[in-house]
Amino acid sequence: MSSPSVPSATPAPSAQTDRFVHDRLPPPDQWPRRLADRPEQQLPAQLNLVTWLFDAAERQGWADRPLLRGPGGTLSYAQARVLAGRIARVLTEQHGLVPGNRVLLRGGNSWAMALAWLGVVHAGCVAVATMPLLRARELGDIIDKARPALALCETRLLEELQLASVGWPALAVADFDARLQTGALAHQLAGCPQPAAPCATAADDIALLAFTSGTTGRPKAAVHTHRDVLAACEAWPRHVLCATSQDIVMGSPPLAFTFGLGGLLVFPMWTGASVYFPDMPY
Repeated sequence: MSSPSVPSATPAPSAQTDRFVHDRLPPPDQWPRRLADRPEQQLPAQLNLVTWLFDAAERQGWADRPLLRGPGGTLSYAQARVLAGRIARVLTEQHGLVPGNRVLLRGGNSWAMALAWLGVVHAGCVAVATMPLLRARELGDIIDKARPALALCETRLLEELQLASVGWPALAVADFDARLQTGALAHQLAGCPQPAAPCATAADDIALLAFTSGTTGRPKAAVHTHRDVLAACEAWPRHVLCATSQDIVMGSPPLAFTFGLGGLLVFPMWTGASVYFPDMPY
């Protein structure tokens, strides 16, 4: 696995009791050196990036503004926060996950996929998002390397995941539809009406594994911490995107790509904008 950037501040104690990813990083002296010399890049040693983004939205007065849009309506920042927290409770209480466990995500660009990603990171777990066009062989490589404890998969994409997970009988799977209205995850959410408290992750705890496409061999996992994602939010959206809370963002990059994750979720959240996800097959 490739490594995250070396933190610029004294690390806080890790909240991730599952050390699978941490233990497989290269030695720290082989990590790239981050230069964080601007005021907005000075982040606390302990933070959960999902909490950070939602707290910022609340401070800015955006809680009741739309975050997610689609043909069927809108979901506000406050509503999305509650749903992400409820998903986190499903993960910890119904599936028994602990911070640091990996959760494979498989779905198209939808409300459900975005909320699932936020819920996984809220819980202190590691999001392993996969593109909907991947087939069993590619998914199998990712499962073999990431060793997820749970997969959240859009119902119409289950077949290839089931083929990929034949050799991993311990991998639990919960399916969902694009609006979190049907499927096992929706059923489990009904039993968790209250959101979980966010995991008190260190800024340098792992938020996601971003797998490469595997064009030069088996896919490789690029490791990103909570600090890394927020540092990106303080860079490109601020100086290039220049979006405002009045903007509506849409696009085609999959949320499983870091470009799609940034452009269609965390960067709009950072600026108070909303994201439109059309009802599409993927």
